[in-house]
Amino acid sequence: MKHHLVWFRTDLRTLDNTALWHACSDPEAQVTAVFCRTSGQWREHDMAPIRERFIDRNLRALSLDLDSLGIPLVVLECDRYGDANSALLRWVRAHRITHLFANREYPVNEQARDRAFEQASSGEITCHWFDDFGIKPLGLLTKTGNPYTVFSPFKRAWLERWRQSPAPIYAKPEPRQHRSAVERTELTALPKEPLDRIWPAGEHAALERLAYFAENTIGNYKAKRDLPAEPGTSELSPYLAAGVLSARVCLDAAMAANQGHISEGRAGPDTWISELIWRDFYVHILDTFPRVSKNRCFRVDGEAIPWRDAPEDFKAWCEGRTGYPIVDAAMRQLVQTGWMHNRLRMLVAMFLTKQLLIDWRMGERFFMQHLIDGDLGANNGGWQWAASTGTDAAPYFRIFNPITQSQKFDASGAFIRRFVPEVAELSDKDIHMPAPLVRQSLAEPYPAPIVELKFARERCLNAFKSVQK
Repeated sequence: MKHHLVWFRTDLRTLDNTALWHACSDPEAQVTAVFCRTSGQWREHDMAPIRERFIDRNLRALSLDLDSLGIPLVVLECDRYGDANSALLRWVRAHRITHLFANREYPVNEQARDRAFEQASSGEITCHWFDDFGIKPLGLLTKTGNPYTVFSPFKRAWLERWRQSPAPIYAKPEPRQHRSAVERTELTALPKEPLDRIWPAGEHAALERLAYFAENTIGNYKAKRDLPAEPGTSELSPYLAAGVLSARVCLDAAMAANQGHISEGRAGPDTWISELIWRDFYVHILDTFPRVSKNRCFRVDGEAIPWRDAPEDFKAWCEGRTGYPIVDAAMRQLVQTGWMHNRLRMLVAMFLTKQLLIDWRMGERFFMQHLIDGDLGANNGGWQWAASTGTDAAPYFRIFNPITQSQKFDASGAFIRRFVPEVAELSDKDIHMPAPLVRQSLAEPYPAPIVELKFARERCLNAFKSVQK
């Protein structure tokens, strides 16, 4: 009897899982699932502990879902990708696997891992690889045959290709007629922690959150997505990053809320659909330009920017002690919850790279070490956008002012009060940038600004102009 193996990675779900669906398309085959837990490699890639815990909790939920389909999940404990390949190959041989099914991952190390496994197993099993992380498969090129490096034309081409060939959604497989004889790995429940309530695990929880967003929030998404004190975003990014939720299912829900339109419909759904296309764009960049996986600037001239060596300033930024309340509130939100509002991600990234003139790579790494939704493509793309070193980047002279950004997007100071209690007693006017005497009057000390904005702007412009010359 044929024995199919599904190698799960960043796709911890049963609905709309391309590799799983194809593995189950033969009703006569036994199907087993495997997940290689490579904790050493994860640490080397700066995976946040909260994200590792989120993966473990979702693995347990996935194991129960698969078991109900007659598909046991085996978890192999390894250290690095090379160890995982060796362990998986031994396991495949021991259980006489005939076909392996897996969804591709796009960073350099992950692609090298898959090539090495296919080469090592050549002639023994047949490997089937699928593009599943994004909505549409990769390979979108300009009319001259070059990869896109700017989002707007990429989006136009993406929409045109989608209209010609919409992305299918693969149904959850039916229970198997022939249950695999392999014994599944028993995964015990982790002790509960407070943040688990914010990010409940499992495909069912993810689909519930998506349904609520599509029915109640998406209509006001464009109007409220930049307001960190408002529940205006989907908060689905952890589920997308871990693959607990499919981007195609998200698009389907957004289009249903948009009367079937993929664009030129309602402002809220249109804007959120555009964000899903941004996600595809970053996957495209990750796959097409491997250097962004190697700690390199997308724009080669970005390597010459004279970044400052300022460990004390960096530490103050990490700890939310810059003296700018909106920046500090955002950084504390990240450390305390494992997540940060997207408007604030742009703001604090630009503050680090422009106002403090500190290398974007230090901020990118800190984010990955703390984000529950840490995804290399989106995180790298966002940081290089802010630093003006990436694709489709902000011009180097575009520098967010944290005070005016705070006044515009957190006018009442509600978000600041939530995470910076030292200034909670201040008025709606003073809270955005307390004057020196006001700071001195506070019951709990709050630091003075670590940099003066006018000086910081001039310093930044001079540094970037030196590269232009």
